[in-house]
Amino acid sequence: MKSVTMFLMESCPHCRAALGWVNQLCGENPEYKSIEIEKIDENAYPDIAAKFDYYYVPTFYVDGEKLHEGAASLEKIRRVLDAAL
Repeated sequence: MKSVTMFLMESCPHCRAALGWVNQLCGENPEYKSIEIEKIDENAYPDIAAKFDYYYVPTFYVDGEKLHEGAASLEKIRRVLDAAL
């Protein structure tokens, strides 16, 4: 299983939607529940966020490779989780 890092901002509506889809997909597919997702709020941890190349949130990295950046959809989140499996 690959590691997933998600950069977000607490105040971001797109981030809240992405988290909702992550939770929905984990509820639908037991395999997804085993994926560990490190969630990093870029406002709380700017030193960590500065080490990654992205501009928009939410942004998902799988094993260090950026797979998604910006407003998401259920299918885009599913692709991230599938890549982590």
